[in-house]
Amino acid sequence: MCQVFIMIREPVVSGQFYPDKASELRKAIEAFKLKDSARAVAYGLILPHAGYVYSGRVAVSAVNKVLPKKRIIILGPNHTGYGEDFGMYASGSWKIPFADLSIDCDLAQRILKSGTNITPDTLAHKFEHSIEVELPILYYFFGNFSFVPIVCGVATLSTYEKVATQIFLAVKNIKEDILFIASSDMTHYEADSTARRKDRLALEHIVNLDAEGLVKTVKKDNISMCGIAPVAILLLIMKKIGANKASVSLYETSADSGADASSVVGYAGVVIS
Repeated sequence: MCQVFIMIREPVVSGQFYPDKASELRKAIEAFKLKDSARAVAYGLILPHAGYVYSGRVAVSAVNKVLPKKRIIILGPNHTGYGEDFGMYASGSWKIPFADLSIDCDLAQRILKSGTNITPDTLAHKFEHSIEVELPILYYFFGNFSFVPIVCGVATLSTYEKVATQIFLAVKNIKEDILFIASSDMTHYEADSTARRKDRLALEHIVNLDAEGLVKTVKKDNISMCGIAPVAILLLIMKKIGANKASVSLYETSADSGADASSVVGYAGVVIS
């Protein structure tokens, strides 16, 4: 059963990574829309999580291509080192400037009962921005939704497989459509040309839904992709549920937003169907 005590997570980077006033936030997201595109059903998304001035356009490019869903599982990396290896915020709500978004408690409990690798944990989420940054953009396009946030630490491919299986077993008999999202930036703090070359290597495996190849390439080519864990888990889930197509909606680096081209961060939006 869901916990009776309702925890409310306050924003960590509101007013820093994105505007903290709803009216300004709405205008910022609207400004990132390159065009209104036909929306299709998608199983999964990969979205960046930097400040909106750098990665907002890329995130919007992907979310703007998919039909809304009201139940979402979001996997994000652990930048802070706090909390469990795979920590789920299992009940309560998260504040964003637009609304308070509810944790999908039923879905969270199903996941927790399906295995032992994902555990309830609020500490991993307390100062982590990678999931929070996605929520206002999702709300802008989808309206209200409930979600399950899971912070993922770096581990082995076999561990990612166990986590993916735990999530898959929890959702395989649910009739409602669920959207799966992995939050990740790509190469960090390298020259623009180097970042683009390395990120192409990673994206080749991502669009082929090849988690094993991605993990090997990230290690072999020293790709500083912060969300290797959530993206690998997402790709493994996508294969289990029968997804067979992935495409990059937009790739940019921070240099595209005017940052120093000698030290950039890469951002990719990916739609999986």
